[in-house]
Amino acid sequence: MPAHLTQYLVMLPLLAWMVWRRVSRQFGRQPIRRKRMIFRIVVFAIIGGLLALSGFHHVALAEGLLGGVLVGGALGLLGLRLTRFEVDPAKGDCYVPNPWIGALLTVLLLGRLGWRLMVAWPQMQQASAAPGAMPPMGYASSPLTMLVIGLLVGYYIAYFSGLLVHHRRFQRAHAGTATAL
Repeated sequence: MPAHLTQYLVMLPLLAWMVWRRVSRQFGRQPIRRKRMIFRIVVFAIIGGLLALSGFHHVALAEGLLGGVLVGGALGLLGLRLTRFEVDPAKGDCYVPNPWIGALLTVLLLGRLGWRLMVAWPQMQQASAAPGAMPPMGYASSPLTMLVIGLLVGYYIAYFSGLLVHHRRFQRAHAGTATAL
């Protein structure tokens, strides 16, 4: 097996596991874990900031990222309006995300990753034919890819931030009804 394909044998199962986790979090009751949500907000903000630095070299990449963040933020607010809060006896406070928005984001991400892989695969094959040659990296800089990444970054920052705010309100309202009884 060629050495450059070994990294794909490691990355593909890892990518499949990440996608599985992502899909499973988009359906059904999810427990509210404040620290994890805050951590994710920080991670997505750092990723978005680091990717925005690429705009210093290619303005089109920054434009794609910014457009994605704006649309993702609006989609996150819509998703927040469609989210239900519940109290589960076993899990505690939970939220039920809208499955359609989660499915849409997952399909967009997987579709874009699949498309980029199809475009990049012939270039990687040509590079493997020439020993010692590195594959061209031009395929990695696409405004459309940055738009999809920005969409995810904007969505999750807006959605998790809104979940934290709405959960606090839900707790106050739930505590007020418990004392009224």
